[in-house]
Amino acid sequence: MIKKILKINNSACPNRYAKRCGRGFVILFAVTISSILLAIALGVANIALKEIRFGTNARDTNNAFFAADTAIEYALFLNKDPNSYIGNFIISQLGGNGEACATGDITKDADDKTTIVVRGYSSGGAELGVCTQGTNSTERQLEASY
Repeated sequence: MIKKILKINNSACPNRYAKRCGRGFVILFAVTISSILLAIALGVANIALKEIRFGTNARDTNNAFFAADTAIEYALFLNKDPNSYIGNFIISQLGGNGEACATGDITKDADDKTTIVVRGYSSGGAELGVCTQGTNSTERQLEASY
């Protein structure tokens, strides 16, 4: 009795497919690595974008605050004399880039109490004598009473 010994092939790739074996794994590995690298790149880009926005917001806040501070100093200058200026005023072309502006209002009540309210904007004042809040501007308000 002749026994045939059958060789059991436990390999993942039979000999007739040896040339094509492993190609699917290489593609799967490449797609997985590409996906991981893309996720890391998008995460870093998201953090960088938030940092840029934060820096821009800080600059706009400073421009708006210093425009309001300039306006309140101007109002105090206008109102040096007790019988001096009462009303609204506009200061434009402020800030480092000349786009900031401020509006103010000086009022007096019956007891001669003076109230000054100014609003500074980070953009909207590029034209002389015009102060309109821009679409993406920051506003800061200061008040003084004496």
